[in-house]
Amino acid sequence: MFTIQNFLDHTVVGMVSSLEGVKEIRDLEVSVEGARTKISLNGSYLPTNEFVDDLFRKTLLGLLSALKDIPEISQLSFGIQR
Repeated sequence: MFTIQNFLDHTVVGMVSSLEGVKEIRDLEVSVEGARTKISLNGSYLPTNEFVDDLFRKTLLGLLSALKDIPEISQLSFGIQR
């Protein structure tokens, strides 16, 4: 069954998995505020550059903005635990 939660989970885990040096994902927190994206993986922050920040921000905001009755998003934060 399709759910937004599962879709976001798989999308974000796939994106993070593609970053250099990422192995097992147990605890993941992603926050977007302005142009800055923070990614905490298993208790440690992953270094990101402008390209990665922009890619994550635009992808996540694009996914969420497609939902019905979602106002403009200025800040976003969520976590995934496996």
